[in-house]
Amino acid sequence: MHNFFVKSENLSENTVKVDGNDFFHAINVVRMKEKDNFLISVDNKNCLCQIKKIFSDYLIADIIEKDYLDTSLNIDIYLFQGLPKSDKLELIIQKAVELGVKEIIPVQMERSVVKIEPNKVKSKTERFNAIAESAAKQCKRAFIPTVSAPLSFKQSLEKASELDLLLIPYENEQGIKSTIDALAKIKKGFKVGVLIGPEGGFSDNEIALAKTVGTSISLGKRILRTETASITALSMLMLHAEMNLE
Repeated sequence: MHNFFVKSENLSENTVKVDGNDFFHAINVVRMKEKDNFLISVDNKNCLCQIKKIFSDYLIADIIEKDYLDTSLNIDIYLFQGLPKSDKLELIIQKAVELGVKEIIPVQMERSVVKIEPNKVKSKTERFNAIAESAAKQCKRAFIPTVSAPLSFKQSLEKASELDLLLIPYENEQGIKSTIDALAKIKKGFKVGVLIGPEGGFSDNEIALAKTVGTSISLGKRILRTETASITALSMLMLHAEMNLE
């Protein structure tokens, strides 16, 4: 079932108006017709709708059921991603949204292979947010996670210090017990950060500073690529939240 994000002003008590790019996609790409069902996401809720009338540049749909599908986690996850190559970051954004993250914060680190030039930050950030929106539609999120402009390592730790818990997957952390103990601290409603190093990993100085803010954990016995580490850590958090914090 197709999903569209609409503005709250397009919503009335029992109907919703779909216009703009979503209308074009629904009619000209998906070829939707009157009486077809679809989902809308508005004000962090998903509603089941049915097309009532199609006009030249918008459609009106009846709201069949409010709060139809709850896909949210009961914790807020913030991914602090050491800046990798552009194609890897796009993959990480897509998968992070699917796994329930609330915000993705690219972080410029000492061993980051690439650096986004200041004159390209705006366009890159817009592209990354478009990828997040597309992924949110695909996995029926009621909320579009945001991708911030890149932060310095110091700025990322300042932001992370405001959360309830920061987890730092680190290849030199021995044993999975640290991970089990860290997960046990998470409670419903927590704001949890995950700090992932870039392709070259954390520098000694970075990991030392990070440990003053968060807790280092293990993701297993194998050394993971940065994109694999992100997906693994977020999958672990998603499963823990859905299995143990309902």
